Amino acid sequence: MQRIARRTGGGHIVVALVIAAVAAVVVAILLFDATGKKGSGLSEAYAYDLSRLARIDPNLVLYTPAGPAIHTGFSQSRAIALDGTGRIYVAGDKAIRVFSSDRTPGTMMGLSGEPRCLAISEEGTIYVGMKDHVEILDAQGRTVASWEPLGDEAVLTSIARHGEAIFVADAGHRIVLHYDAAGTLVSHIGEKDPDRNIPGFMVPSPHFDLAVSRDGMLRIADPGRNRIDTFTSDGDLEFSWGERSVGIEGFCGCCNPVSFALLPDGGFVTAEKGLVRVKVYNSDGGFVGVVAGPDRFAGGKLMKVCETPEECQGTALDVAAGTDGRIYVLDPADSTVRVFRKKEAGR
Repeated sequence: MQRIARRTGGGHIVVALVIAAVAAVVVAILLFDATGKKGSGLSEAYAYDLSRLARIDPNLVLYTPAGPAIHTGFSQSRAIALDGTGRIYVAGDKAIRVFSSDRTPGTMMGLSGEPRCLAISEEGTIYVGMKDHVEILDAQGRTVASWEPLGDEAVLTSIARHGEAIFVADAGHRIVLHYDAAGTLVSHIGEKDPDRNIPGFMVPSPHFDLAVSRDGMLRIADPGRNRIDTFTSDGDLEFSWGERSVGIEGFCGCCNPVSFALLPDGGFVTAEKGLVRVKVYNSDGGFVGVVAGPDRFAGGKLMKVCETPEECQGTALDVAAGTDGRIYVLDPADSTVRVFRKKEAGR
């Protein structure tokens, strides 16, 4: 009896321990904060200070503001583009507003919906990416074509033309669409294809930019990998550049660069969210210098964190480059365009 009693007591102890362990797991699950809204629980002494990363060595800043900011008049601005004469086109609300090269407000072109991206051809034709389709306007703002919608999941974020080819970035489907001038879909570019060494784009949020260089090569941001890829118009991946880094030479955090443009010399101007900064790289992706840091923009050091495509759209800088080398930055925080020129030698 005594031997049996000891075994029974041990069983009670085991059962008690199991019950305690289960209770601890339940409590842990109830207390677990999957959203992060309760914070880290650490004291302020352990808070990661991003402000130090926002500081930029003044010797790296190669540009200076070229006059006061241009006020677009939009409540929400989303995209900027230039034509060959230096006119500035800004898309926002449900319209496109045109400014002359001397910044004088000009034509206001009404649209059927909210524009997401914008491109201007050499002839003055305006290509507008709406959420799920492309619309084409003539130089006077009259709609001349509306292409087939791409479905509810489509989120068009960038558009560019080269010759008879039009390329459209769709962040919703994480793909670039190649159309001919009539709006017929020619091919998809960037789909995952191990046989062609194409990993597929990582697009965590609706920031997915592209541009076409003079040689016809397609440059496409892969924001989840913090790099810019170079593709042929046939969809072959040639090379990539860019690195994930908190250092000024790299791209920090998720979804950067959020936008970029090609400079007259073949280099790149890029914009980042989070740590808001605009930088210049050469044609091979080598870091050249800084256009402007967070203190130059209304969005400040940290843009808001968004949870849906609708919230994300219009929260990050968009950039364009003039034929004279000036850089135009659309700042959605206050719906202005800020223009920068290179500093004079020795200053």
